[in-house]
Amino acid sequence: MSKTKEITDLFGIKYPIIQAGMVWVGGADLAAASSNAGILGLIGAGSMQTDILRQHLQKVKTKTDKPVGVNIPLLYKHCEAQIEVCLKEGVTIFFISAGSPKKYTSYLQDKGCVVIHVTSTPELAKKCELAGVDGIVAEGFEAGGHNGRDEITTMCLIPQVVDAVSIPVIAAGGISDGRGMMSALALGASGAQIGTRFVTSIESSAHENFKHAIVNAGPSDTMLSMKKLEPVRLLKNEFFKTVHEAEAHGASVEELREILGKGLAKQGMFDGDVTGGELEIGQVSGMIQSVDTVADIVDELIETYNSTLKSLVSL
Repeated sequence: MSKTKEITDLFGIKYPIIQAGMVWVGGADLAAASSNAGILGLIGAGSMQTDILRQHLQKVKTKTDKPVGVNIPLLYKHCEAQIEVCLKEGVTIFFISAGSPKKYTSYLQDKGCVVIHVTSTPELAKKCELAGVDGIVAEGFEAGGHNGRDEITTMCLIPQVVDAVSIPVIAAGGISDGRGMMSALALGASGAQIGTRFVTSIESSAHENFKHAIVNAGPSDTMLSMKKLEPVRLLKNEFFKTVHEAEAHGASVEELREILGKGLAKQGMFDGDVTGGELEIGQVSGMIQSVDTVADIVDELIETYNSTLKSLVSL
């Protein structure tokens, strides 16, 4: 079996691509459009209360009959309730992040679910395999949002994780087009998870101000921040400058937590305050030039992948 077939068979999808489940961005519309385009759509549950999550899960079933999964970060206090809501609504694909892979893996698998865990180092990938997960998302520090502390780039991370484990590895971080996807597969990954490019889709629930801030971003307009608290890659704005200056002056965890406050990610990404809000996004922002439909993004991904493959064969 080819590596990519491992992923397409595991999820029942056409292409070995996963639309990342992102807070304030990844709702039912984005997940359904992604799954309808032949990839795996994920609902990003991290920013949702259980009643809102239930609404998205019910809505997505009216928009697609294709497989849809859910990303659940375990760092949030209501994650257990979210899992139970997902199970009641018939979800069978779980992407788990920001917590121990042992906590829910066997519980979900006993109920017939596929469990993928997100990790950022080869050592953690081995622990995920020992915990029995069905696959791993290996995420380089180019990725947006919550990130690894070790700052291992995707190109260095993927081959090391592939060599360390025997289960499917999905590459993430810094992938936005077919060239990046080709690179990930060349490094041994079975598929690619893409986030930032789908934030700038018409179907994402990101505010238009946020989408256009990404389109207008340059190659150096994001940075990994708040490593003392919870590493997160942010688009540079006034909020970022406040965080950066505090870190430069040796701010404590408590001081950083006070700056972070509550609701700033919603304020920036969902409500559109691109000056004072928290804007979690990937380093690949500098490559994105337009806001497009999910279908057009996937078509472009596959077209660029095939043309890249053709050019490499000619070498």
